Amino acid sequence: MDKFSNFPTTPISPARNGEQVSPSDSTDLSQVSRALYIGQGGDLNVVMADGATILFEAVPGGSLLPVRAERVTASGTSASGIVALW
Repeated sequence: MDKFSNFPTTPISPARNGEQVSPSDSTDLSQVSRALYIGQGGDLNVVMADGATILFEAVPGGSLLPVRAERVTASGTSASGIVALW
């Protein structure tokens, strides 16, 4: 039972879905993320929803980054166990 299923999804509400991320220099995520979970720490290079490329250095494992990313690039990314949430 989901008591909150009739509530609107907003940028600050909890994620409702997600997928494992395989970093790629050419393939976008199936959905722009609302957040990225980082399982194993390292650097994370992402293309943001507006097209800017940002390198997050030394992201600790277990982190949840509230970013709207359209791609996690293989180049520059050493973190693993990445999950996109939306």
